Amino acid sequence: MENEDNVIDELLREISGLIGEYPKAIEQRAAAIQATGKDPELVEKLVKAADTMRDSGNLYLTWARHYAALTKGNTDASSDEDETEDFDV
Repeated sequence: MENEDNVIDELLREISGLIGEYPKAIEQRAAAIQATGKDPELVEKLVKAADTMRDSGNLYLTWARHYAALTKGNTDASSDEDETEDFDV
């Protein structure tokens, strides 16, 4: 069972990293487009998309951590952690 816990923890770390990087990549692309002076509407949409993805990523990770805790037998898997820090919110 400990090996299964390690797999779940490792996957959670990987998911967390990817979810954290995704909005940053969108913001970088928006900045690159803005630097060219082209399509300010697209830049605005991408900035909003990054915010949306950051928020939905927070929600996803909250549930993922909850279920990971349940797999370890923690029936009181609610968390007082502030996941918003994961995404610089």
